[in-house]
Amino acid sequence: MTILEALNLMLTDILGPRGPLIAVLVLALFFGLLIAAGMMARQDDPIEKLKKTQSQKAASRATKEERLRRKAANAKLDKYKAFLEPQSEAELSSVRLKLMQAGYPSRDAVRAYYLSQMLLGIGGLILGVSYFIFVVQTEESTATDMLFWILGPGGAGYFLPKYWVTRRVAERKEEITAGFPDSLDMMLVCVEAGQSLDQSIVRVASELRASYPALAQEFEIVAHEMKAGKDKSQVLSDMGERCGVQDVSSFVTVLIQSATFGTSIAEALRVYAGEMRDKRVMRAEEAANKLPTKMTLATMMLTVPPLLIILVSPSVIGITALGQ
Repeated sequence: MTILEALNLMLTDILGPRGPLIAVLVLALFFGLLIAAGMMARQDDPIEKLKKTQSQKAASRATKEERLRRKAANAKLDKYKAFLEPQSEAELSSVRLKLMQAGYPSRDAVRAYYLSQMLLGIGGLILGVSYFIFVVQTEESTATDMLFWILGPGGAGYFLPKYWVTRRVAERKEEITAGFPDSLDMMLVCVEAGQSLDQSIVRVASELRASYPALAQEFEIVAHEMKAGKDKSQVLSDMGERCGVQDVSSFVTVLIQSATFGTSIAEALRVYAGEMRDKRVMRAEEAANKLPTKMTLATMMLTVPPLLIILVSPSVIGITALGQ
């Protein structure tokens, strides 16, 4: 009997007649997830990312008007908006704000979010039913087993978009917090060089695109809204709400007060940029001080058991030998 025949026989005994097919599907899914995780974890070189961004900008300028006029997808989702949008205005605003903080400012983001929840939930139910019927079900299966194998994948598929959005919000806030002090320094240099606040925001957005794309996107939205003629105070307030970061909200308040009372924007930026640099240093020191505490449990788990085995094993062996 060859190795393949033995493996086929073992899979058939464990998983049933469809054992080899199930094993192939599981392996394909595992390697697909592994490749996807590797691609997501890979960090591109900032220079290459900058070149790619510039080429994408050049390609997007030609089709910007066409993309702005395209409404086919919106029309398709409009037919089912009663099922894909919450009826409560407060819930709709909450979900829309969360999606904007996750980096999805499109007006169809809420509908796409609920549509993905519905499709993944139904797909999970179908997958659970198929797996239970063809693989798990036996004469001894109970109703509890059936509910577990059917509702489990369905619930996981339904809550997967929510988990993804929550993770995106946390990652985006962390990126904005990390890049905000640098953006203030750049903005201060631009303002002191004689540029207006609008021009400095545009320049900072272009400079931050390679290193902090989320923060650059927020500055670009602010620049476009200011060019469209929207009130500057409202634009800045919307930015603080979209980011959901306390540092950005405080910065927005400083700019609004500076514009209201007629004080120098450069002086306000200089003071606030210094505070942000000090705050970044304090965050780094806080993380460094937490590190020994976090390592204590891992050190105990990896050190104490081997030490006990080394110290106690001779005594246990001696007592066992005396008992015999």
